[in-house]
Amino acid sequence: MRLSLGIAALAAIGSTACLRADVRSPNVVVILVDDLRWDDIGIAGHPFAETPTIDRLAREGVRFVNAFATTPLCSPSRAAILTGQHVHTNGIIDNTARDSASHRLSTFAIPLQAAGYRTGFFGKWHMGNDDTRRPGWSHWVAMKGQGEANDPNLNVDGERKVVPGYVTDVLTDYVVAFMQRSRGTPFLVFLAHKALHPNVEQRDDGSVAPGQGGGFVPAPRHRGRYANAVVPRRINATVPVTRKPALLRRIDTLPPLAPSTGTPDKDVRDRLEMLLGVDESLARIEQTLREMGELDNTLIIFTSDHGYFYGEHGLNEERRLAYEETARIPLLIRFPRLAQAGDTLGPLVQTIDLAPTILSIAGLQDTVRRHGLSLVPLLDRSATTLRQSILLEYYSDRVFPRMLNMGYQAVRTERHKYIHYVDLKGMDELYDLHADPFELNNLIGTEEGTRLLPALQAELATLQRETGYRADFRGYR
Repeated sequence: MRLSLGIAALAAIGSTACLRADVRSPNVVVILVDDLRWDDIGIAGHPFAETPTIDRLAREGVRFVNAFATTPLCSPSRAAILTGQHVHTNGIIDNTARDSASHRLSTFAIPLQAAGYRTGFFGKWHMGNDDTRRPGWSHWVAMKGQGEANDPNLNVDGERKVVPGYVTDVLTDYVVAFMQRSRGTPFLVFLAHKALHPNVEQRDDGSVAPGQGGGFVPAPRHRGRYANAVVPRRINATVPVTRKPALLRRIDTLPPLAPSTGTPDKDVRDRLEMLLGVDESLARIEQTLREMGELDNTLIIFTSDHGYFYGEHGLNEERRLAYEETARIPLLIRFPRLAQAGDTLGPLVQTIDLAPTILSIAGLQDTVRRHGLSLVPLLDRSATTLRQSILLEYYSDRVFPRMLNMGYQAVRTERHKYIHYVDLKGMDELYDLHADPFELNNLIGTEEGTRLLPALQAELATLQRETGYRADFRGYR
């Protein structure tokens, strides 16, 4: 049965009311890693990635193994996380300079600040190139656009300064200092790492140019750690691309998709060397909370804006698409007052669920209509599932020629995924994820696909109707 937004909200409020009857308001720390795949961490089975602190966070908290971005692209995903709304409502539909619109977002920081929280944003805002403070944040440390890997140029509460050091370390310094200054007052930290993104310069049209140093830049102390590591490849990164008409289109002089067009081993190794700095950052944040006596009074959320292709379907940095490698993300939550340590949960959840979860646990309500559902009923085991399907979406842009006109609306259930390309006729895709977890066999046009399609189309239409999707929407400026 579909759980309505109203019922989910009431369940969350009820759980939170019990939680807050005799305890202090919890602190909130959200750690957002850029482009981190769900399987890039040790606890997810990666053969060589060293993520001891991330793994410990999962063991001391809850790991969601079926968590998904709503839109697997940087700016839209960040807007969805902060608002709990799909991008066809919050209006940040792509990576172009929607600076003005991002100043009007109804983020969860606004009601937290109004309730007396000290709220700190740190890192990559990346909704436009504007680095100025957005509403809801009492402390602001932001990079312009994509920022720099070394000696980042930061806007610190209105003062722009170049801060020497590696960006992950620099941002963590600011976070630690903010938490220490906030002792005795509930606080929100939103740390949006530059890692694991390459060093590029963001243009206002959403395109990028090589940045200083180029490529994926680990901290100097971590460079070469994985130089001899054998990079694992999923099956769909080693076989020819078939039955995907949208991807198989011939576009200008682009080479046909093949293992050779996928992500080089060096890029994978460099990305995972960047992750070493993120793990150390988490260790410093946890240690600071422990020394402050606030660790168990802090809701810690560790996640990603979306994943990254490691050559699956011949793809590299295109991201954007609805395949598991880029839509699926890690999601770890530690809050011992509510969640049992070591739980691994399989229900479908999304990044839009984080805003209502945070507000529920903080005991706050506001009048903003958020599409997400509080995860409290899953965390406290009062429910075993929240929904039967999730909506994934992407609006066409022109940054990567291969992605031309590949905007889609997609629905994923526990077993199936249906991708409807809104600008391409006759190129839809449908997968049985139980029989075909690597999404190699598009069922459109087969007897099985013909049988399954009507129900999935109806489910997609229901999700669109419930969330106010408009086919002619082109975002806000």
